[in-house]
Amino acid sequence: MIAQQQPGVFAAEAAAPPVRRRAELWIAGIGAALSAVFLGGFSRVLGSVDLAEFTASLYPSLLAATGTDAAALPPEAAFETARTLASWFGFTLVGVLLLTAAGWWLARRRPQRRATGWLFAAAGLVCLLGTQLILFPVAFLFFVTAGLFALRPTTQGSPS
Repeated sequence: MIAQQQPGVFAAEAAAPPVRRRAELWIAGIGAALSAVFLGGFSRVLGSVDLAEFTASLYPSLLAATGTDAAALPPEAAFETARTLASWFGFTLVGVLLLTAAGWWLARRRPQRRATGWLFAAAGLVCLLGTQLILFPVAFLFFVTAGLFALRPTTQGSPS
């Protein structure tokens, strides 16, 4: 039996299954969740402590981890530096989540487009550079997502 063809739709396109980007969306979602946990957690903790709490709890751990002498890094300077880093991480988190949300939206709306991978690559770069290369494993997840968008074949649409 001959399948009826809709006007303007080729038979190969009508018979092709819809493109799914399930793996890409899962990997990007895991990357966004890990970014929220690490970047958001760091920003939240350091944003909620005052100088007295910082000096009593976090400052000794900071000195022990870095091997720095207390005379070389006074608590006030360490507190100000940590708060600056926390605000930078919060700004980075906003950028990563905005790019990931835009990528998710485009991937769900037009899954056959490969150009959506650029949004996830940008999210990886923001994560990588915004954390000063600290969260490279999380940024790697965004780069894997971008690579899958570029390399996985689609059965519909143009290759761009």
